[in-house]
Amino acid sequence: MLTEEQIRAVLFYEDLIPAIRQALMDFSAGRVTQPVRTIVPVTAHGGWFAVMPAVYGPVMGAKMVTFYPGNAELKKHTHMAMIQLFCSKTGEPLATMDGRLITEMRTAAVSAVAIDHLAARDAKVLAILGSGVQARSHVRALAGIRSFAEVRVWSRSQANAQQFAGEIGARVTTAEQAVAGADVVLALTSSPVPILKGEWLSPHAMVCAIGAATPDRRELDEETMRGAVVVESREAALKEAGDIVLAGATVTAEIGELLNGAQLDRGNRPAVFKSVGIAVEDIAAAQLVYERLQR
Repeated sequence: MLTEEQIRAVLFYEDLIPAIRQALMDFSAGRVTQPVRTIVPVTAHGGWFAVMPAVYGPVMGAKMVTFYPGNAELKKHTHMAMIQLFCSKTGEPLATMDGRLITEMRTAAVSAVAIDHLAARDAKVLAILGSGVQARSHVRALAGIRSFAEVRVWSRSQANAQQFAGEIGARVTTAEQAVAGADVVLALTSSPVPILKGEWLSPHAMVCAIGAATPDRRELDEETMRGAVVVESREAALKEAGDIVLAGATVTAEIGELLNGAQLDRGNRPAVFKSVGIAVEDIAAAQLVYERLQR
C-alpha cells in the first residue's frame, strides 16, 4: 500500500512526461486495451464515482476516482482516487496506491505533452484561467516545456488569483485580458459554464482545457470549439467532454495520432486540446511509481 508521500518521493515530471507521451502514442496505435470509464452519479451529495481500467503492456489495473466539486468550499480536494496495479501476465496484484497525486500530476503531464506538440516553439505569453491544484501542477509541469516571458492569471476568486499569481510571479487580470494575445491558454476551472470566449483568442493560440470532464459541464464556448479540436480518445471525448458534446464540435485528431506522425488540419484557427483523462495515463504513471520503488 503506497501513500501519497511515498509516491511524491519518486514521481517527477522529467520521467512522467515522457512516459505519458509514450502511453498516448501506444493508445492511438491500438496497443492499449481500455474501455471508456464507468461513471456513477452520487446525486445526493453532488459528486460522482468512476472506475477506469486499462491493460497496458506488462501491467494492468484500474483507478477508482471521485469528483466532488463542493469539496472546494470544505477545503478538501475535489478529486480523490485509489489505483490498483496488477501483472498482466499472471494477474497477480502488484500494488495498491493512493491516486490523488498521480491524478494531479498525470493530468498536467498530459497537458505538457499536448502543449509541447501543438504550441508555437517561441510561445511567450501564458494565460491561466483558474487558481487551484491544477493551476499549480501545470506551472510545474510546463517549466521544462516552454519558457514564458509573461504569465497572466484569472480566477473566479480574486483572492485566490492574487495568492496564486504571487506564488508564480504572474499578473492578475480579467479573463479577457488574460487570453487576448496569449500564445497558450489553460482552462483549469471547475466551472459548469463557459469562462473562455473564442472571440478573445488569437488564431495562433493553443488552448488546453482540463476542467470539464462530464457531458453536462463546459469551460469553452461554441466559438472556441470551432478550433482544431484534439483529444486523448475520440470515444471518451465524444461521450464525456461537455465542451465537445454541448457545442456539437468535431474532433480533428487524437494527440497520440499526431505524436505518431499524423498532421493536424488546423487552418487559420486556434488549436484546442480537450482532455478528459483516460485510464492508460494513470496506469502508466502507477507503473512508473512501482518501478521506482522496486529499485
